[in-house]
Order: sequence, then C-alpha cells, then structure tokens
Amino acid sequence: MATNISMRFFVTGRVQGVWFRASTQEKAEALGVTGWVRNLPDGRVEVLATGDFDKVANLHAWLEKGPELAIVEEVLVEEAPFQKFDRFSIE
Repeated sequence: MATNISMRFFVTGRVQGVWFRASTQEKAEALGVTGWVRNLPDGRVEVLATGDFDKVANLHAWLEKGPELAIVEEVLVEEAPFQKFDRFSIE
C-alpha cells in the first residue's frame, strides 16, 4: 500500500522568469503528484506536493535542478500536514 504524504519545498536561486512553475507543474503531473506551485515576493518558489512518498521524492530530486534556464541554489524541505488535491496547479 502506498503511503501518501505532503511536503513543502522552498526553492532559492534564479527560479522566477525561467518557466520554473510551468515546468514543475509538468513534472508533477507526469509523476502523478498533486498540489501547487507559486512565486514568492522574495524571489523564491514555493511548492506544496502531495502523493506517494517515492513520487514526491522524485519531484524533490527534480526541484534540486529545475528547468534548463533555472539556477537552483538551495531547496529547503519541510513536512506539511497531509492535504488532498485533485490536480497540480500554478497559484
């Protein structure tokens, strides 16, 4: 039986204006992860991902690199209370 979790990621670097949110949505949908991604006023990107532990871990690994034009400096990770979403959206 799969264990579903929710994790929050804060991605720092050149991560706005480089298709980060759209690419994250595409990757999450391909993995079967739900949740959302949004830009923060301080230049970071925040991701809330829900799904099977392994799928969320795969998204985390992808966030460490991001899309081609991004320069990811750091990804902070924290557990989040489990939340259920119908899809992965851009906020």
